[in-house]
Amino acid sequence: MFKGFTKETSDFLWELSFHNERPWFLEHKEQFERCLNQPFRDLARETAALMEERWPQIDWRVHISRIYRDARRLFGRGPYKDHLWFTVSDGDPHSMGPAFWFEIGPAVYSYGMGFWDPPPAEMDFFRRSIDANPARFERLASDLARRRGLRLGGPEYKRPKGDLGPAINPWYNRRYLFVESEHDFGGDALSAGLPKKLLSAYEKLMPMYAYLMEVHRGYGQSVEEKQ
Repeated sequence: MFKGFTKETSDFLWELSFHNERPWFLEHKEQFERCLNQPFRDLARETAALMEERWPQIDWRVHISRIYRDARRLFGRGPYKDHLWFTVSDGDPHSMGPAFWFEIGPAVYSYGMGFWDPPPAEMDFFRRSIDANPARFERLASDLARRRGLRLGGPEYKRPKGDLGPAINPWYNRRYLFVESEHDFGGDALSAGLPKKLLSAYEKLMPMYAYLMEVHRGYGQSVEEKQ
């Protein structure tokens, strides 16, 4: 059962960022398991269980990141990450479709919903779906814009793909996108109530998630039909 992170969790991640090397990590492996890895896994599993109760018709899958960096992609960095994240999504957790997520680092924690690194053709499909019914998407985007504490992110095209108005343009002109809520370490992160807090946040994001899943599946079907 998730009981909340502690100040030691943040302290460990700060120390890891300054001593990102194998000898230090091995010396503090027990601390990693106790104050970060085990509670993080408890949080991921408890959050997913709440989502299964809330939306039993969806096949939720959890993917939990590892602390170890891919040795092929260190690029001068240490072998360990100074943050952990998990995703909860409908279907294959390793697919590039939309997903709910939570991430914790030494100074902040964040959560939200994202659609990361889809192929350009899938984002074209996303824009065509908006073009087909802009009023539907504008209602979804406007609802999220009214909610405090949420930020839309993702790299924007240098040349806008179109102009569909102020509510839609921030979504329409991105290479990929995510909606997040970011907080200084502390607060709800230290509480056993964090899984319910995440469920409440994900409920607000669910209509947009469902739309993006519809796009993702529609794109996948179109690719299969062309093969």
